[in-house]
Amino acid sequence: MILAVMAALLVAMVLALVRAFVGPGLYNRLLAINMFGTKTVLFVVVAGFLFGRAEFLDIGILYALVNFVAVVAVLRLTHYDELVTEPSGDERR
Repeated sequence: MILAVMAALLVAMVLALVRAFVGPGLYNRLLAINMFGTKTVLFVVVAGFLFGRAEFLDIGILYALVNFVAVVAVLRLTHYDELVTEPSGDERR
């Protein structure tokens, strides 16, 4: 049963990657990357359960935190993208 769960997670991860590369817009791609990160955390935790390694849970928690911070950082960067661009000659003072 655990192997079936891991196979289903791998299929969901592949579908998320396809959506990230083909997605119609930036936010759809970011959502797909976030979903891929979440499925990766689930995959690591299930693999840890399957192999009897409790350390994988710590790795999964760490990866979940990194995934969350990275997605928030990218969203903030894309939200304030117009502040980063250089103003044209008329707008400078």
